[in-house]
Amino acid sequence: MYAPRLPRIGTYAAWRETARRLARAEIPTAAVDWGLEGGDASMFDAPLPVNRGDLRVPKSFADLSRSLIPERSGRGLTLAYALLVRLQDTPKLLSNRADPQVAEARDIAKAIHRDLHKMHAFVRFREVPDTEGKRRFTAWFEPTHRIEEPVADFFVNRFGDMDWTIVTPEVTIRYHGRTLTLEAVDSLRPEASDPLEQLWTTYYSNIFNPARLKPDAMRAEMPKKYWRNMPETAAIPALIANARTRMTAMQEAGATAPAPNTARRKEKNANRPMPGLFAPAHLSDLGRDLAACTRCPLHGPATQAVPGEGPADAALMIVGEQPGDQEDVAGRPFVGPAGQMFDRLAAEAKLDRSAAYVTNAVKHFKFTQRGKRRLHQRPDAGEISACRWWLDRELASVDPELVVAMGATALHALTGDGRGLLKRRGGLEQTRDGRPLLVTLHPSYLLRLPDPESRDRAMADVRSDLSRISELLDN
Repeated sequence: MYAPRLPRIGTYAAWRETARRLARAEIPTAAVDWGLEGGDASMFDAPLPVNRGDLRVPKSFADLSRSLIPERSGRGLTLAYALLVRLQDTPKLLSNRADPQVAEARDIAKAIHRDLHKMHAFVRFREVPDTEGKRRFTAWFEPTHRIEEPVADFFVNRFGDMDWTIVTPEVTIRYHGRTLTLEAVDSLRPEASDPLEQLWTTYYSNIFNPARLKPDAMRAEMPKKYWRNMPETAAIPALIANARTRMTAMQEAGATAPAPNTARRKEKNANRPMPGLFAPAHLSDLGRDLAACTRCPLHGPATQAVPGEGPADAALMIVGEQPGDQEDVAGRPFVGPAGQMFDRLAAEAKLDRSAAYVTNAVKHFKFTQRGKRRLHQRPDAGEISACRWWLDRELASVDPELVVAMGATALHALTGDGRGLLKRRGGLEQTRDGRPLLVTLHPSYLLRLPDPESRDRAMADVRSDLSRISELLDN
């Protein structure tokens, strides 16, 4: 009987190495008793012989096993090893959803993902004094499973501009001086308060909408086990109890009467051509408002919103897809590999980028975390629609004479339909508010083309599109 004991920090890496050695030695699942350090003494001391070649598993097993290892009871460790062993003889095992072990593994993975989501949503930082005069924050959270390691990168990406500590009953996560450390140490919930908590609770109470109250849905999404660590939840019982009274008061108050000069102002502006869906706004105000945007879920994992940049009265507006990894960190559009490709093609087409206002259809970076890498994901229609509010404000503020849509996402945001990009490339269309719109490819598409010949042709197409801009502006 083998009884490997894995460390609390670095659990997945240790499991992966140990499981490989056991599987290569053809040790059956029933002969392995998995556990964490601190349990019974380990019987897994002698190195195992290697009597098989490298193990073969589908790519999906890596993600699945990472989701199984944090499961608190230890069943996830055993199940991950059982699947690893079976995959050697049944390579397509994971596609069989009717298999009992596969079904159980998927259920555990869903539970882990839900726990990750709850920690993303319900961690509440408190500011604590610091002897060095820097602002420092701490939070307490009690996860259902051992998710401290897989969740740490999310908070680094989200709060990378401040020092913070997240304490759980078993692990302390620290991010100080842009260095992340995890320490396996038992902790108790601290008794602490923050002067800002009362302000936050007051704000939460004022934005609470009694007409949309659904207590059962609220408790399902925000289980009571998390309430004691969230300051705003202290107000929830009173808000629920007074919901009917508040809703009645809102109905009796009715709509606010318009100001006396509203009708005159509407008549005066009735025939005035509008440059967009919004009245012009200062770009500095727009950038400030954008920094606090929570219109879609992308604001959560992203480091920051990335506003457009360029002359406030630019005749040309260039709209890309979304910020990439480097744009998300820098807070500026088109500074990563795609931006460098765009600069190169613009220079070859004799286009002065500094004279154009450059922005993106979606303002937050959408990605999938793979270890330390953040892999780009395409925004969906709902995210494009939510962010179009900001794009319309930019159009109204800059009031460009010509807009360039780079890629399907930009085309969707500007026209309502991003389909058939390759057929529409090079064409002159209209934005939803009637502006001339030139359609071309996004530089990231060029970077993804594996065939050099295809890439050269696509680059030539984009270069040709960009070279038309001066003529279109003159006309």
